[in-house]
Amino acid sequence: MTTAKRKTAVITGGTGTIGRAMVEIISKRYDVVFTYNHNKKKADELERLYSAKAYRGDITDINVAQRLAARHECDLLINNAGISQIKPFADLTELDWYKMMDVHLTGSFYITQAFLPAMVTKKSGCILNISSIWGQVGASCEVHYSTAKAGLIGFTKALAKEYGPSGIRVNCIAPGVIEGGMNADLPADVLRELKEQSPLGRLGTAKDVAVAALYLAGAEFVTGQVLGIDGGFLL
Repeated sequence: MTTAKRKTAVITGGTGTIGRAMVEIISKRYDVVFTYNHNKKKADELERLYSAKAYRGDITDINVAQRLAARHECDLLINNAGISQIKPFADLTELDWYKMMDVHLTGSFYITQAFLPAMVTKKSGCILNISSIWGQVGASCEVHYSTAKAGLIGFTKALAKEYGPSGIRVNCIAPGVIEGGMNADLPADVLRELKEQSPLGRLGTAKDVAVAALYLAGAEFVTGQVLGIDGGFLL
């Protein structure tokens, strides 16, 4: 009796807080390839713990995206890589703006465009883009971050319409305030206030986001949607 070949998931930004949880949870059902830029120690650890494959490279470089797609199959693509910055709009520099857009939007564009042709040929595939609650409602002193994350929502909805006839599903996850990672340095009183704004009375975890990604990966009749993982923050 032959064992069915496992599908392959490609996750960008695999060594971050959410990325690490993605590698752990998604590897339960997929062979995982993840990208990282700097943290080789964490990448080596993820490879060892979850039998994943690390690929070092800057996703804002189109050549990195093309080489990655040439080396690996992809049934599930998760555009997760991201950066954050809290800074008043008046103080933003041109570099601040373009770096934020490059990582979230240009990187997702390059990676997605590199893997789509093979998905179209197979008439199957799933793409998940990791946005943010701030891409839906905006955040003070995070105009460039909010703009980039809102762009990923538009990117998701347009791709879902264009590639649905090819059997490819495209969805988006919009996490709320997640413990650790980008929010690790927020003052305790701010975190407490954010918890109080959630009907569930807590912050989210990276695992909450990863579990949602695994759900969407298998939800065969769901596309073009934005799934909020925010504890009811928007209610």
